[in-house]
Amino acid sequence: MFFSKKEDAPLKMELKDVHKAFGKKKVLDGVDLQVHQGESLVIIGGSGTGKSVTLKCILGLLTPESGEVLIDGKSILKTPKKEREALIGQIGMLFQGAALFDSLSVWENVAFALLQKKGMTKEVAYKIALQKLAQVGLGADVAHVYPADLSGGMKKRVGLARAIATDPAIIFFDEPTTGLDPIMSDVINDLIKDTVQKMGATALTITHDMNSARKIADRIAMLYQGKIIWVGTTKELEKTANPYVRQFVAGSAKGPIHMQVKAE
Repeated sequence: MFFSKKEDAPLKMELKDVHKAFGKKKVLDGVDLQVHQGESLVIIGGSGTGKSVTLKCILGLLTPESGEVLIDGKSILKTPKKEREALIGQIGMLFQGAALFDSLSVWENVAFALLQKKGMTKEVAYKIALQKLAQVGLGADVAHVYPADLSGGMKKRVGLARAIATDPAIIFFDEPTTGLDPIMSDVINDLIKDTVQKMGATALTITHDMNSARKIADRIAMLYQGKIIWVGTTKELEKTANPYVRQFVAGSAKGPIHMQVKAE
C-alpha cells in the first residue's frame, strides 16, 4: 500500500485490491491506490494498461469483479443508490478530446450539468457558464460559438470549464493534452494546475505525456499489467531505480516492458 506525503490530509479516494476483467483478459489485477484530499495524482502507463478502466470503476461505469472503491471512506459498490450518486456527483471530468456536444453552443456545453442535473434556469446557468469560461481564459465572445468553430486548444479550455461548472470536489482528467502541440499542451497544463489549486479540488489524471505528468502532479503512480507498480513524487521519479518506470519515462524500446507488434 502506498501513502501520500500529505499524511495529515484525509483520504478522498481509495482503491483496494480492485480486479476487473473482460472475458479472459485481466485488465486490473489488484489495484491499490490512495488519493488524499487536495492532492493531484497522475496515473501513467502505456496504452491498454487499464488507466481508463480505473477511472470508469471509480465513476461507477464499470463494476469490478472484486475489491473496493471508496470515496470519502464510503464504498460506491455497497452504498444505496442515492448516496452512491451523491458520492460520484462530486466528480467533474475533462474528457479526452474534450468530447463537446456539437449541437450545443459553448455556453450550453459548459452549463450542461447545471441545466440537466441541477435544474437551473437558463439565465442563472448562462451567468455561471460565463464565469467558468473566464476562469479558463475565454471571453463572453465565444459563448454562442459552436465547437466546430473552435481550435483544439479552445475545445480543451471549454471542456475544462464544463468540468468545473458544478464546483466539483474531485476532477478527473483523461489524457488532457492529447492532440495538442507542445506549447498549447503547456498552456493547458498550467490551466489545470492553477484551476485545481484555486478550487482546492482533488485531481486524478491519466496520461502517457510525461511533461504533463511532471507539471501537474503532486504524486505519480505507474500502472503496469493491472497493478500499481510504483508511486512517488516528481522528484522521486527522476531518481527511481525501478526499471519499468525508467524505461517508460525515457520512452525507450529497450527494457523490461515489451510492446507487442503485429506482423503484416
